[in-house]
Amino acid sequence: RYLIMTLSDDHYDITALLYAYCDLLDSGDLDGCARLFQNGAWGVDGDLASGTAAVRAVLSNVTLYNGVPNTRHLTSNVLIKVSVDGLSATVRSCITVMQCVPEDFPMQTIFIGTYHDLLSKQDDRWAFQERKIIPNLVGDMSRHRADMA
Repeated sequence: RYLIMTLSDDHYDITALLYAYCDLLDSGDLDGCARLFQNGAWGVDGDLASGTAAVRAVLSNVTLYNGVPNTRHLTSNVLIKVSVDGLSATVRSCITVMQCVPEDFPMQTIFIGTYHDLLSKQDDRWAFQERKIIPNLVGDMSRHRADMA
C-alpha cells in the first residue's frame, strides 16, 4: 500500500516563487530578483534590507561575468506550512550554491544554508514578506560577491 498525498495549488505556487528567486539570480536579473521584495525584506543572518531599492543595493555586490554570476542556486528540502486562512505561509528550505568561473575557478560548492521565509498571499499571488538566509557552510565566495573578495 502507498500513501498518496496531493499538494494544493498554494504549494505549487509557493514552490514556483522559491524557484523564480533562484532563476532570477542565476540569470543575472538582479533587478527582477529585487522586485520580489517590493513589500518584503531580504538578507543574511538577520541583517535585512527592506523593499526593492534596498535589496537591489545589496545585490549590487554580486559579481557578474558577461551578465551572469555563473552560479546555480539549488533549493531542496522544502517545508511549506500554509496558515488556516490561506493568506500566509512559513517556508523552510535548504540552499546550495554552486559556481564555476572558467579559467581559474573550477565548479564547486560555495555556500550551503537555510532559507527561512514568511510569505503572504495578495490578489491570489504569493509574495515574500521576509527571506532570512542562514549560512551553514560557507566556501570560497570571492568570485560571487565583491564584498567577500
